[in-house]
Amino acid sequence: MPELPEVETIASGLASFVCGRKIQEVRLISSHMIIGDEIIFRKRLKSRIIRNVRRRAKLLIMDLSDPVHLVFHLKMTGKVWVPGERTDPNKHTHMVLALKGGQDIFFEDQRKFGYVAAMTPEELGRWSFYAGLGPEPLQIESEEFVSIFKHRKARIKSLLLDQKVIAGIGNIYADEALYLAGIHPCSVPSEISADKLAGLHNCLREVLLAAIKAGGSSFRNYRNALGSAGSFQESFLVYGKKDHSCQQCGCVIETVKVSGRTSCFCPHCQEEPPAAK
Repeated sequence: MPELPEVETIASGLASFVCGRKIQEVRLISSHMIIGDEIIFRKRLKSRIIRNVRRRAKLLIMDLSDPVHLVFHLKMTGKVWVPGERTDPNKHTHMVLALKGGQDIFFEDQRKFGYVAAMTPEELGRWSFYAGLGPEPLQIESEEFVSIFKHRKARIKSLLLDQKVIAGIGNIYADEALYLAGIHPCSVPSEISADKLAGLHNCLREVLLAAIKAGGSSFRNYRNALGSAGSFQESFLVYGKKDHSCQQCGCVIETVKVSGRTSCFCPHCQEEPPAAK
């Protein structure tokens, strides 16, 4: 699933191409991806100008004129991109937005778990998923991060993946940040010092910013707004590195299941907390 760095990369890439452009035509190839009424969806998009493209958590949002918010959740394999000239939709393309002047925006999704909705500001504000999102890790200070986590008794990896606790983080960047911070994924925040939690926030920021700079991580379906792959996967330290040697100490990277998700960690650099043994 595209996480914060991937969606941020898509949003910034799209913005440079489509902001200020008018949606001339909405071609729905597969309308099951739409949340809400198809007729209303078409009406809300037709002739609207794209004012801004942004990210909130793992959501890609286009702010349109009048105003309307075009909201994409890319889920596992969703892709919103600007194809080159003479590029035809493929079998995974579900919607094409034709812009005035000849540019198209494609919404593709191989596994069909993603969705798109056209919402008024009031509807977006009332949407329980959106309203319940936690703060953005790149926008809060370490003190706020520590206050969010310090009294919680669930496992730290599970909390990092909970979008109501902190927004935009998925399996990849949680594993990488926990490794850099020297925290085992089964650790309980209430038993972690405030200094170490602040260190985790700094490591999380470091990992996310580095991933954004690298254009995200591509090892399955993710591509940016122009269809190009990211390169942060070349910098992974623990994610997907089971049975590899830790770059810091040489120990073998292991895995553990946390909330049904596989977590990669170094048993030496991220010592297992006594309560989890």
